[in-house]
Formats: sequence, C-alpha cells, structure tokens
Amino acid sequence: MRIGFLLALTVACGETPPPTFPAGRWIDLTHSFGPDTIYWPTAKPFTRKAEFKGITARGYFYSSYWFEASEHGGTHVDAPIHFAEGQRSLAEIPVDQLIGPGLVISVIQRAAADRDYQVTIDDITAWEAREGRIPDGAIVLINTGFHRYWPNRLKYMGTNETGPDAVAKLHFPGLRPSAARWLVDNRRIGAIGLDTPSIDYGQSTNFESHQILFKAQIPAFENVANLDALPATGAHIFALPMKIAGGSGGPVRIVAFIPE
Repeated sequence: MRIGFLLALTVACGETPPPTFPAGRWIDLTHSFGPDTIYWPTAKPFTRKAEFKGITARGYFYSSYWFEASEHGGTHVDAPIHFAEGQRSLAEIPVDQLIGPGLVISVIQRAAADRDYQVTIDDITAWEAREGRIPDGAIVLINTGFHRYWPNRLKYMGTNETGPDAVAKLHFPGLRPSAARWLVDNRRIGAIGLDTPSIDYGQSTNFESHQILFKAQIPAFENVANLDALPATGAHIFALPMKIAGGSGGPVRIVAFIPE
C-alpha cells in the first residue's frame, strides 16, 4: 500500500516512477556449507563452532559462531590468481563479470557414459547452433548432471578418500583445454562454471583449462547446484563471493533469476 502511494505521488508531481523489478522466479544454485560439504581431498574442510549459544545474563537469546575452511570447497569461485600469477584476486574481480546473462550447456548423457568426459568445442558450437551465439558477458554454466550426487563424495568425486594420494583417484567431468582456449579466443564470456569440483576433469594433472581461462581473467565457479532447474537460455545469473583481499577463491552464493 505504501509503495502504491509513493508511485501515485511521484506521478502527481510530474516525476518518473521508479522502475519495478520484473516478475519471475529465483533459483538457488548454491550448496549449503556444513559438515558434509565436499572439499578437494587435500583441502581443509568446513568447520563451525559456537562461540556462544544460549540465554545471556540479561535474559535474551544470543548465538554466534566461528567458521574455518579452505577457499576452495563447496560452491565457490576460483579467482584468476589461483592459477595465473599477477592476475586478479577474488576482491579484484569486477562485479559485472559475476552478474550477467546465463546459459546452460548440458552434457548429462555424455558424462553419465564417461565419468572422465571433457566438454569439447563441438559441444559448445552445437549449443550455439540450437540457441544462438554466446553473448558477450555471458556466464556459461555446464550441466554434467553430477550435482545430483551431492554430497556423496564417492559418486560425486570418484573416491571417498582424502589426502594427497586421493587426488590420482578423482574421476569427474570437466572442460577440455581446447574448448577453454576456443572460448577465450572466440567469445567474450564473463565467467564459466559447472557442477563438479573442478573446471578441469578429475584426472587432470596440469589443470590446463584453469591456466587458460585465468590468464584471460575469466573466473570459474565450481560445485554449482541445481542446474537442472535452469533453461538453456533466458536466466540471469548473480554470483557474489565473499570479498577476500588477495584471495585465490572463496565461497559464493549463486542465484539465477528467470523472468516470466
């Protein structure tokens, strides 16, 4: 009622009414952080402990916690500095690279048939043949179907083990380096993400897709959730991370808005 009164008042005064947000729905693309959050086998997992929880001496309830974890785990963003010396840290990524038109390239069937599948140039160009050219500033999301396995580490990562020896046992899909290079050379995307622990597939040893993308200042979102809920085009992505000065990555709350 108050909003309607203010709109009427601005019109009566000859002023242009403020724009209204379009109708639509929001989709949360973020896994919650907790005891079962999946981290890289060598990374420190998420820990949360209560500093105080209960009734204070003055009679009111109060709770406060501290948490600790690696930058790279759960739904998070890799900043370019993660694999490219001298490139942007987490706090330096421009906001307009983290907000933009979203598109989803689905490789669910291929990834189901091959846990080590790597998204190819052909996958990208086939998507464009159906949906049109990837627009400048787009946030490209790859749906491998693996978000459905969260938080089962064995199904999601290929191993339950942790520690350095577990890295060689990782099996999950990723982006082929040649496809990363093609995107850098031929399109002007803002960011890229997928629903697995790494933009490089599980058996990668040199993390070439990371290197290629990050040298071009393109950040990557990993462990993205709920990609089945998004259309191939038409969503708008908002991916705002914790603003860590000098950070190589950090937790991110990713949401998509789908207008009606």
